[in-house]
Amino acid sequence: GITTPVAACHEHNEARKSQDLVNRLTDGQNIALISDAGTPLISDPGYQLVNLARKHEIPVVPIPGCNAAITGLSAAGLPTDQFLFCGFPPKKQGRQSRFLEDLADQTATLILYESPKRIRSLIRKATEVLGDRHACLARELTKQYEEFLPGTLSGILADLDRRDQVKGECVLFIRGASAKQPAISDDALEAVIKEKLKDGPSTSDLAKELSKTLNLPKKKVYNTILALKASRP
Repeated sequence: GITTPVAACHEHNEARKSQDLVNRLTDGQNIALISDAGTPLISDPGYQLVNLARKHEIPVVPIPGCNAAITGLSAAGLPTDQFLFCGFPPKKQGRQSRFLEDLADQTATLILYESPKRIRSLIRKATEVLGDRHACLARELTKQYEEFLPGTLSGILADLDRRDQVKGECVLFIRGASAKQPAISDDALEAVIKEKLKDGPSTSDLAKELSKTLNLPKKKVYNTILALKASRP
C-alpha cells in the first residue's frame, strides 16, 4: 500500500546508497527506513545509513516495532535482568566454535538468531562448547504456529531430532554462565577426572556428567579426559 517512491537499501548496496540518501535528507527531504520483518538494523541493514546521518547531524526518529529477541525473551522463562544479543552465529564450524567459546563466561542470558536448517547444528555445538545449560527455543514468534521449547539444550535438541523438519525462523535463548560457582582450576579438574576414571566410565559419559556438575564446557572436559587417558602407563 506504499504509494511514495521506494528504493532498496540492503547489505550489497548500503555503503554506496547511504551517501545518496543523506544528500536527499540534507536537501530537506524526509526518508523512512523500513523493514519487511522485525526492526531495521537488528540483524538487518541500516547501520551505515543511520551512522552517516548522525555524522551529518540529521535527526533520526525511531518507531518501536516487532523484535524477535525482546519478544521471545519476555516469554522464555530465563533471566531478563541482563541479556546479550548475539545475532546470527558464523556458519562455518570452526568460527562458530570460537564464537561460542568467547561467550562461555558471559553471565547474561544469550540470545542467538538462526535459520531452521541450521538450528540443530547450533544447539549441538552450543551443548558441546557451553555445557548442557537451561535454554529456550522460540519459533514463528507472533505467528499462527508460534512455539516455545523450554528445557536443557540437549532436551531441546532431542525434541527437534524427533521431527521430520523444523520450520520458521528461530531464536535460541541460553542461560548465562553461573556467577555463583567459581571456575575449577585445570589441576582440580584433572584430579576429579583421575578419581572418576577408577570406576571405568566411558569418555563420553564422564564428560557429560562432569560438564553438568562442574558447569564446564563438555569439549574442555572431554579433551582433558582424553589427554589423561593417553598419559597413563
